[in-house]
Amino acid sequence: MNKLFSMYFWRSAIAGIAVGAVGIGVAELLAGLSRDLTSPIFAVGDRVVDNVPVWLKDLAIEWFGTNDKIALLCGIGSILVIYSALVGVLAFRWKFPVGILGVSLFSIVGSAAALTARSSTQWWVVTPSLAGGLAAVAALWAVYRRTNSLLFSPSALPTKGTENAELTTTHEPDVEAQDIPVNKKGQIQVVDRRKFLYTVAGLTAVSAVAGGAGRWLNARFSAAKSRAEVLLPAPRKPLPATPSEIEVVKETPFFTPNSDFYRIDTALSVPQVPIDTWTLHVHGMVEKEIEITFDDLLNRDLVESDITLTCVSNVVGGELVGTARWLGARLDTLLQEAGVSSEADQIVGRSIDGYTCGFPTEILDGRDALVAVGMNGEPLPLDHGFPARLIVPGLYGYISATKWLTEIELTTFAAFDQYWVPRGYADRAPIKMQSRIDSLQGLQRIAPGNITIGGVAWAQTIGIEAVEVKIDDSDWAETDLAQELNSTTWRQWTFPWKALPGRHTITVRAKDRNGTIQTDERSEPLPNGATGLHKIVVLVDAS
Repeated sequence: MNKLFSMYFWRSAIAGIAVGAVGIGVAELLAGLSRDLTSPIFAVGDRVVDNVPVWLKDLAIEWFGTNDKIALLCGIGSILVIYSALVGVLAFRWKFPVGILGVSLFSIVGSAAALTARSSTQWWVVTPSLAGGLAAVAALWAVYRRTNSLLFSPSALPTKGTENAELTTTHEPDVEAQDIPVNKKGQIQVVDRRKFLYTVAGLTAVSAVAGGAGRWLNARFSAAKSRAEVLLPAPRKPLPATPSEIEVVKETPFFTPNSDFYRIDTALSVPQVPIDTWTLHVHGMVEKEIEITFDDLLNRDLVESDITLTCVSNVVGGELVGTARWLGARLDTLLQEAGVSSEADQIVGRSIDGYTCGFPTEILDGRDALVAVGMNGEPLPLDHGFPARLIVPGLYGYISATKWLTEIELTTFAAFDQYWVPRGYADRAPIKMQSRIDSLQGLQRIAPGNITIGGVAWAQTIGIEAVEVKIDDSDWAETDLAQELNSTTWRQWTFPWKALPGRHTITVRAKDRNGTIQTDERSEPLPNGATGLHKIVVLVDAS
């Protein structure tokens, strides 16, 4: 009995997984037919991103960093596999209608996720989920009919104690007859192994072809070709070459390469926005609305600005910070043309997928807030906001750095809450002063002798005046500061240390140009950025 039950349990589970794969594959195929359609996996994933508790979001970023979206997709995939296996067991072990119900639930969840997407405007966005559900039902029926097992209902289960019964099969049985306990009627029909394998293999092939075709069709909507055709104009006043004295820590390039620049946003799949369809609409509490194309934007007086960008989710000593040379149009000039109402106190950036950032109009104080089109000498990478994004020095990215920008709206904080405010984050969030040790890692083993400790510190838009280091319980000692590039970028520092054998704690703190010393009070990123001093423990080997 146990052997037979185990055999049919696993076969039913495998059949269910194959059925689920067909549903996903067909849904992917339908999603590839239009730019406005989304795979159920991504639709559900986006709703998870929108509704996950903030503490869980922060935990995911802490655990997985910029791979948090990959982790989420892997999690959704694992849940789908388990769910499909369960549907298969329920359908083939008990009642076929139970399987239909399970498949229908999959289709309903995917449809609801598509309909409630931030960018959803049409009812037909449910098409991939509905088509996938119908395909899964058809696959379920195919497995049911072709395997033709009497074990689809509890009444066909054999019972212990029956002997000398006749074994009836439609094909060569999988196991020896004496190993199979039979039912009270003395008969049992065994699943046809060959038909089962052929059917599952066929369904797997269908799912692979459909899914692959869907991905191939979806690739048509990539904006990579559009980006490759962009020729960025020279800025009105190009910045001079940066002095070599700004970079003194070999572990940390002053300018973060685009490929290494952190990416934290809510887009599970990168929006693909070709330049020929992109427009920027400035509206709201303005004297006149403005709408510009990408060519219009490039024809404006563009400026370069070196700016350090920081994520609010960055923990003390974290890596969610980077510096780039940005190219773009000044936001203040653009808004002056629109004529901002004196009653407006919030600037809202809206992404093509409906995501919003919001920051105070107070930033129109002369700083280089940009509608950026370039990053480190090339067009914005696709996953960093191509074709255009907002960059505002001195503000955390979650309130200011809208990627895939399509709208700028002038409004008030009383009238509108941007994406993260209802989720517990502050509506105003200037970047907090931080410092970090980069040349050594926690619990790293090093040889005794003279070494150089180094790292970075930032205090936007004020600037770093000094950085100090403490070894164990010694007094604070000043470090050697690299040349400052400007007040909106980080500043590197070094400190010579004679490392003696033993266990040592190294702590760093910064002081800005206003004389404020970085606080040692520890706080988490929620609601407006982490505070505290970065400290590490290193182990110096005996000489």
